[in-house]
Amino acid sequence: MKKKETIFGIANKNGVTVQELIEANPEMNQPGYELKTGTFIFIPYTREEKAAMQKTQTVKKAEQPKTETKPTVDDPRNREIRVGVMLPLHDINGDGRRMVEYYRGLLMAVDSVKREGISVNVHAWNVPIDADIKETLKEPDAARCDIIFGPLYTPMVKALGDFALEHDIKMVIPFSINSDEVFRNKNIFQVYQNPVDLNQTTIERLLDKFSGYHPVFIDCNDATSTKGLFTSTLRRELEQKGIEYHITNLTSSEDAFYKAFSQKKPNLVILNTGRAPELRVALAKLNGMVAAYPSVKVSLFGYTDWVLYTNQNLENFYKFDTYIPSTFYYNPVSSKTKRIEQRYRWAFHEEMMNANPRFAITGFDQGYYFLRGLHQYGKDFYGNTGVNGTFAVQNPYHFKRVSAGGLQNKSFLFIHYKKDRTIETINY
Repeated sequence: MKKKETIFGIANKNGVTVQELIEANPEMNQPGYELKTGTFIFIPYTREEKAAMQKTQTVKKAEQPKTETKPTVDDPRNREIRVGVMLPLHDINGDGRRMVEYYRGLLMAVDSVKREGISVNVHAWNVPIDADIKETLKEPDAARCDIIFGPLYTPMVKALGDFALEHDIKMVIPFSINSDEVFRNKNIFQVYQNPVDLNQTTIERLLDKFSGYHPVFIDCNDATSTKGLFTSTLRRELEQKGIEYHITNLTSSEDAFYKAFSQKKPNLVILNTGRAPELRVALAKLNGMVAAYPSVKVSLFGYTDWVLYTNQNLENFYKFDTYIPSTFYYNPVSSKTKRIEQRYRWAFHEEMMNANPRFAITGFDQGYYFLRGLHQYGKDFYGNTGVNGTFAVQNPYHFKRVSAGGLQNKSFLFIHYKKDRTIETINY
């Protein structure tokens, strides 16, 4: 915004009502909110613009060949896509600030699809931890949504899920929650993958990818480690398959450490901790061993936590052909990442939070994926693969139906630091 502009003046100049402007920018509802020079404001479409776009899209669709699934009168392929956001959108605490950044990323996705001719109307509600979401659901525009992103808090999932089912609204739970509603509600998309399922997926992919390797477990003497479930389950799977493995320790002598490794097969090293201090010691031990025994082949299997330590360990990650399992990858040197970070700076005049994954990019990836999916498949969109025009900057998505319930994200990838000093992502 420019100096001396007011909410009323901005609304009047852009042909929207003050209420429509506030609904698109829920932070304006905060007590003491003031417009400041350089503040990014999301301007919703005017009624005239929406009507014109709907007319244009109707003409375009009439000119296109018929598809297998014919759009109905109230199909979002025939009109604007109505998006609802029900998250804590405030500046009171960390939850609010993180969700505001996520919402900004989602708005950037809205802006991107609008440039492609897709009409979108966004209604956002500030739903803090102490809110009664049932009161929010009484808002007239809530029942008109095609898709709602939220909530953040587990106690709100049931009420919002029932509402989404009643009004045939797709509901995206964007972050971790402790609820099993997805197993009963066909309209829920649950992005978060629980640790038990993710451990099992990781083990299955590891056993397949490294079937010809000799596993070596390094005990790091970390009493605080949370990786015991993973390593114990992996060892049990190896034993059931009759695959030989060895265990060594960070405090082992150089000779004892070396004897745990195979001379005939490539070795896959797995630590039983994700902490940075133990990783540094393990890398030092491995460097000493390969210097003394250069014929020993080593690949390193890590944890998602290690992505945070990339800058300090990058050369060793390359050297030891490191694989890190994850459901996302924030790549700061990627051209796609640089472009979206630059767009964020231009729009909001600040940097994204230093979090991994980035909340704004998560919002962008989710918004773009679901908006493109609704535009292509309408109400028949259920996480279909091959959504035309979609790409993931940080968070790829692959949803699968769970029994008679909703859909869970099953996206999984390996971040591979190759010996040629390049990084690849292997998506499953």
